[in-house]
Amino acid sequence: MIRHRSLRLAVTLTATVMTLLLASGAMFVARGADPIKIGFGMALTGGLSANGKPALLALQIWKDDVNKKGGLLGRPVELVYYDDQTNPATIPGIYTKLLEVDKVDLVISGYGTNLIAPLLPIAMERKLTLIGMFGLANNEKYQYPSYFQIQPAGPDPQTSTAIGFFELALRQNPKPQTVAIVGADAEYPQNAMVGARELIKKFGFKTVYDKNYPPSTVDYTPIVRAIQATSPDLVFIASYPVDSVGMVRAATEIGLKTQPFGGGMVGMQYASFMGQLADKLNRVVNYHLYVPSPKMKFPGIEEFLQTYQARAPQQGTDPLGFYQPPFAYAAVQVLEQAIKATGSLDDGKLADYIHKNAFDTIVGEIRFDERGEWAKPRLLMVQFQNVQGSSLDQYKQSGKQVILYPAQYRDGDVQYPFAK
Repeated sequence: MIRHRSLRLAVTLTATVMTLLLASGAMFVARGADPIKIGFGMALTGGLSANGKPALLALQIWKDDVNKKGGLLGRPVELVYYDDQTNPATIPGIYTKLLEVDKVDLVISGYGTNLIAPLLPIAMERKLTLIGMFGLANNEKYQYPSYFQIQPAGPDPQTSTAIGFFELALRQNPKPQTVAIVGADAEYPQNAMVGARELIKKFGFKTVYDKNYPPSTVDYTPIVRAIQATSPDLVFIASYPVDSVGMVRAATEIGLKTQPFGGGMVGMQYASFMGQLADKLNRVVNYHLYVPSPKMKFPGIEEFLQTYQARAPQQGTDPLGFYQPPFAYAAVQVLEQAIKATGSLDDGKLADYIHKNAFDTIVGEIRFDERGEWAKPRLLMVQFQNVQGSSLDQYKQSGKQVILYPAQYRDGDVQYPFAK
């Protein structure tokens, strides 16, 4: 009897304690409520930090938006990330730590072609679904079926940064005949120049200058003078941010005689460089992803930009946020929608769903082809026009970065030549 009475007392005490713990919220969190961890490296220092910091802020805004709505699969979302220092050599170590120590559930890439390149073999080895942010033709070599690219390059990514530039040239009267192309000796510029050469041949232009320069170059005047000596009608440049600024300064100071000038320059989309170059940007033609225009009012984009621009000063990042941020946000929107639709974090199920479905995002509808590129290209070609001084507020309205290509988003006409 004493043992039965003790057992009943133990059961009663246990039930009482459990009730109190539940009432106080002190119960251990169930496994299902643990956060979903999404891991990545990001260029927060080094040459591409001007890209990485805005992309990170966009991802943080997405995380906050998702968690306000209850998270994913009933679990909060957590971002786990490390500074890749714009150094491809850091990527294997970062992602090994994310996967084996931090035990992240999913990974995405950091910013840029050079940083995605060493990540793809890791994703392939571990059969991970990987959404790449702003890489050019990274998957041409591997054809990995679980890789998806958020930059709207389309099915032929190598020609994507050049196609609008050369198609605009074809419409000029008289039609330009000769072309100079130049780019940094690095992965993205090399890929872009391959595409430019293909289009030059296709459209019947004549190349009069085709050279690379070392990434360590600091004086671009000799390069621009060498280009000027060949008297090209067009100048296509594939460059990284600091190079791009140097090229524009050199071209304006020399008074480069050409018609469209630019095309594939990374950096002309950044607020900091736009402020530095001011009216030197006038008549530069270059690729972009998004600019304020009545033609690009996708659902949710203006609300996102308001949030981004309010938070950017606190984080010391690009105050406008027109380049990477909307597409970084859209990248994780794709992941979010795939997780909700499949009810799973399984990489195989997610990749299969992403291949088969379209996604509504703040940059419009996205559908991927079999290689993970956008099924339809939508890289913009814009021209700086009527820029006055260094104020960034002028860029918040349409008319300063005029969309020339593609036709469905065109909101103005090209001005040429480059040097008045």
